[in-house]
Amino acid sequence: MIKVEKNNQNIKPFGGINFAIDDLQNKGLCQFIDNELGSRSPQAQYSYSDSIMALLSIFLCGGDAIEDIETHLKEQLKDVPNMKVMSADTILRTLKELATEKVIHDNKGIIHEYNDNKELNVLNIRVQKELGLLSEGHYYDLDFDHQLTPNKKFDSKMSYKKASGYFPGNASINDLIVYTENRNGNSNVKYLQHETLEKIFSTLKNENIKIYRSRADCGSYIRKAVDVLRKNCEYFYVRAQQCELMRTEILSVQEWKTVEINHIEYEVASIEYNPFDNETPDRLVIQRTKKNQGQGNLFTNDARVYRCIITNDSKWEEKKVIEFYNGRGSSEKVFDVMNNDFGWSKLPFSFMNENTVFMIVTSICRAIYQWLLNRYSNVFPELKPYHRLKKFIFRFITVCTKWISGQRGMKLKVYDTRPYEKIASIPL
Repeated sequence: MIKVEKNNQNIKPFGGINFAIDDLQNKGLCQFIDNELGSRSPQAQYSYSDSIMALLSIFLCGGDAIEDIETHLKEQLKDVPNMKVMSADTILRTLKELATEKVIHDNKGIIHEYNDNKELNVLNIRVQKELGLLSEGHYYDLDFDHQLTPNKKFDSKMSYKKASGYFPGNASINDLIVYTENRNGNSNVKYLQHETLEKIFSTLKNENIKIYRSRADCGSYIRKAVDVLRKNCEYFYVRAQQCELMRTEILSVQEWKTVEINHIEYEVASIEYNPFDNETPDRLVIQRTKKNQGQGNLFTNDARVYRCIITNDSKWEEKKVIEFYNGRGSSEKVFDVMNNDFGWSKLPFSFMNENTVFMIVTSICRAIYQWLLNRYSNVFPELKPYHRLKKFIFRFITVCTKWISGQRGMKLKVYDTRPYEKIASIPL
């Protein structure tokens, strides 16, 4: 039988949050955010940065909903220096102030609703620049994708996936979101996608973030979208949808090369392909493999699976093009991270434009987390820059600490052998 001895010392189990908030304050990030967003009303007790830091702290301490700050974390966070612990309602009210109006399109009786909140998207990019996660004048690879975020909010609509929700389009660089446009679930991802891409590239250009290559799935396989990609980056790689024209072209291929990709053998080939009637044809990179069951392919009438990528890259061999395109699979994990680590699966508001604020602000939290992870992995061998939030919580945030008064002021006593004392020596 376990014997229990109680102790009323003010020891906190999430002591790592003290170091995170202190580093962000010393970095000047809170002041930076408030300079970008401006001040709230003179009567407001909390700033926008206070709300963002409170939201970040919820996730860093293992919470998954804003209400956790009241039900579980208020006592744990109240002694953190420079940390303003507020109610869930105050966080929500502050974030709601940042909402912008939805844009509505009527397309032959179908109502499409969009919201992109330009100010917050710009803030997200600038925070990443401030933290050194993005550099002006540097060339990056950009990934773009839509994915359904299921929910039953007041204004959410049914999608073609037979589920109600929103269909946000996200542009990401190095697995960090740099632009979000929210759209309602009933809007096809191809509808006005070229306008979405134009806004993304324009915003990045204004922030002097340059794009070298872009990858997108078959939702971007439309002329206007491809034209935007062609105009704004050196190379594009888009999954091509199969059709009768493509079938004819594929059947004309006489020479196939055998390559190994991820330990699987494929046959690959390239042809000139011009589905959009451009002056110069693009390149269609074709990959095929035998079907396990041997049933016929709908387009080619043989027992093979075909996948195609349209690109303006004429230099790389087929294998390299395919491997580079497959790299966007890691970017698709962005949605998994946001859904499960940063609250997208539990959107707090009833309306799309307000939830857009939450989605972009939590993308900022995700970027801040990456900066903290990069920083602390320099002195904590058990931390790696690619770790998910759960491991960061277990290996850094979860440590017993206690603030004690000394002759030279307050000290944080750490009940652990991990090298927390070395954090102060890491340059900000």
